Amino acid sequence: MAVCAANISARGRAVAERGVVCILILPACVREPAVRRERPRVATGLPGARTTPKMDAGRNADFNEGNGAMKTRWIGCISSLFAVAAVAPASAQDVDYHRAEMLLGWHTSPLISGTPVTPNWINDTDRFWYRNNTGSGHEFTFVDPAANVKRPLFDHARLAAALSVAADTSYVPRKLPFDDFEFVDGDEGRIAFETGARRFECDLGEYMCQVGDTLPDDTPFVESPDERWEAFVMDHNLYIRPAAGGDTVQLTTDGEEFNGYGLAYPRPNDIRNNRVRRPEVYWSPDSRKVLVQRMDQRDVEHHHYVSYTPQRTVHYSQPYALPGDSIVPLPAFHILDVGETLTAAAGGGSDGDARPLPAVGNIRVVLEPRPNRLYLGGSQVDSLWSADSRFAYMHWETRASKSNHLAEVDAATGDFRIIAGDSSRTWVETAQRNPTSWFVSETTDDAFWWSERDGWAHIWRFSKDGTVKNQVTSGPWAVGAIWHVDEASRRLYFTAYGREDGIPYYGRLYRIGYDGSGLTVIGGEVGNHAVTVSPSGRFVVDTWSTIGDPPVTALRNLATGNVIRTLEEADIARLEEVGWRAPEVFSVKARDGVTDIYGLIYFPDDLDESGSYPVIDHIYPGPQVGSVGSWTFKSGGEDFSLAKLGFVVIQLDHMGTPHRSKAFHDIYYGDFNDNGLPDHVTAIKQLAARYPFMDLDRVGIYGHSGGGFASTDAMVRFPDFFKVAVSGAGNHDNASYNIYWAEKYQGVLVEDSASGTTNFTDEANKTHAANLKGKLLLMHGDMDDNVHPAMTVQLIDELTKANKDYDLVWAPDRAHGLNEPYFIRRRWDYFVEHLLGAEPPKEYEITRPVN
Repeated sequence: MAVCAANISARGRAVAERGVVCILILPACVREPAVRRERPRVATGLPGARTTPKMDAGRNADFNEGNGAMKTRWIGCISSLFAVAAVAPASAQDVDYHRAEMLLGWHTSPLISGTPVTPNWINDTDRFWYRNNTGSGHEFTFVDPAANVKRPLFDHARLAAALSVAADTSYVPRKLPFDDFEFVDGDEGRIAFETGARRFECDLGEYMCQVGDTLPDDTPFVESPDERWEAFVMDHNLYIRPAAGGDTVQLTTDGEEFNGYGLAYPRPNDIRNNRVRRPEVYWSPDSRKVLVQRMDQRDVEHHHYVSYTPQRTVHYSQPYALPGDSIVPLPAFHILDVGETLTAAAGGGSDGDARPLPAVGNIRVVLEPRPNRLYLGGSQVDSLWSADSRFAYMHWETRASKSNHLAEVDAATGDFRIIAGDSSRTWVETAQRNPTSWFVSETTDDAFWWSERDGWAHIWRFSKDGTVKNQVTSGPWAVGAIWHVDEASRRLYFTAYGREDGIPYYGRLYRIGYDGSGLTVIGGEVGNHAVTVSPSGRFVVDTWSTIGDPPVTALRNLATGNVIRTLEEADIARLEEVGWRAPEVFSVKARDGVTDIYGLIYFPDDLDESGSYPVIDHIYPGPQVGSVGSWTFKSGGEDFSLAKLGFVVIQLDHMGTPHRSKAFHDIYYGDFNDNGLPDHVTAIKQLAARYPFMDLDRVGIYGHSGGGFASTDAMVRFPDFFKVAVSGAGNHDNASYNIYWAEKYQGVLVEDSASGTTNFTDEANKTHAANLKGKLLLMHGDMDDNVHPAMTVQLIDELTKANKDYDLVWAPDRAHGLNEPYFIRRRWDYFVEHLLGAEPPKEYEITRPVN
């Protein structure tokens, strides 16, 4: 770099120190001696980058290579000071935010027609309907698999006309104002749906619609299998009411705040948004028994939140157990035999007043509240009744997920026996939170259980007394979930990963016999298969795609795997018109130099391989999911947008993420601040060797939630490698995060009295704040009731104490997501300015569709 003149201003010297060439132009015309110096290397291929022009022999002859003799040259007569960047930055006009914005998911999704099919089964038959995107909106389609019939569910034009009359609003056929509906009383000729604040019922024979002025009681409820009763929670107690109207019957009376039936205490954002969740209530098939959860949170300490936007601040709190807490939520399950009550209620009056349960002896505690049963409730429990309603089957995990259990509960006595279970030094996983991880036969002494006990995720066959009969699947590949058990043919149907050659994250559907024989792949098409089995088990709706190949949905015969008909094939022509380009799948070696790890790489448009491009690593550390997320077709998102802005972007499923071996998944158990980062560093270096235009001097990283934690971790653990980070809503110290997740992957908190530290201390980003060298932007919402904003406050406190520069975007009244256009734009601005070296457009406004 040329040295600035000694008498330039302090501001000019500061500019020089940032890596620019400063030239002082004096008011008089003078001659400057020609000094031998290297011409600055200028990156090419970046949007708006200016390349150093080639000079002809005559104009470049002012330096004599042979004897080094100096010659003189004239400089211009201008009285000014100016700075020339060594790598000339792009201007705001050169960085095209509009083109980048068009690749955000909410813009790209409507451009695809023939999207994946989600079947809605009709009245427990194999017939179904689905909603599909078209080039001009959406349509509803009916399918009868047995008859091989596919047709419009109704006349869209006639329904739009009838609805327009009833609503006094104009609707068009392909943009009907509902996504979902129900058949009225099971009548397939009448549908009901909600739009705005009103409920409509439409006759599909006469095409007449009726509208009510207001919606009915919107208290979430769980309907009984015979559709006669609705169970709901009010004032912490469980109630039932006739679906057709009538008396409300109170089933429990001792529920209280922080110790209610069916629902845990509401989270702050539930309260702020008047959102009531569906209660944890499970009806028996005969509609005469109810299995209900009760959660005791009375003595659990609280996290606190303050909304600062009102004239007078508003305080919220929620019970929130942290790692190491001795007082934790205590869940229990109860079975209520409500048959007598329902009989009495059916003959009751119609005043709607709640009446207490006639007999309290029919409330039976199935599982007493115990501190080690933290995973009863919510998404961590699976419950299922036997067809004859005699038994309930329950699956739960213990504290820190050290073990899990599947039990059979006698509904009459409350007695239960353990059928299957696992334990682990690290943690037990449950089919990656998939509820189809077990099956109990109604007719034989067989139970099937998903387990990683042999080092891979496989299916094991148990007797109901807990004895292992045999291992059903085996090998160096991973079962995802059990989707169907055909007891007549004694076959199981399941998805699995990594058995076929190629990308191990592409799941396929298989069948196998109870004894482990006859393993067969169903649907050999390359790609990730998402399946839904019909109620009878005769058919399966199968959607498959790859990262770059759009989805195809077919209806198959489950037993043979034969395609009955193709339902939809995605059309991406309009997506390609806005500049969509598929990312490429890559494979590199992990930190051990042996294990193959996989990811995606997004390239800028008009790539100049002789140029130099900054790199952005989009990270989510898991361990419950990887950075790539779903290994299916990628139609749009922020990584596409960042590539449009001139970055090479990567996503990597590092060691420590699922769908591989148990050892692969366990790699950094108890060492949260690993975050897979050693794999990311070595992967980027290997990719840069493969693609020399990747500039290892300009590597950035971003992520949200766990990715917010990991991206800041990258800046303080690898400060000479990662130069810029944007970290959103990071759980920067997992000692302050929820006990379920944190203790599962880090272990139970243990204090060292001598040092005053714990096994969580070293993993906290605040512990290493003094290591920060690069540019760090932190974002957090002050009403984040998932990752408390205190974790970001504690981090910036330590950064401040360490005299470190950082940037902060505080999001008032925002919860965890931070997916609004403003926060996306601020992230782009930060990378464009500090990593690309360009000027972002001033306050560019990203648009988002209303719906």
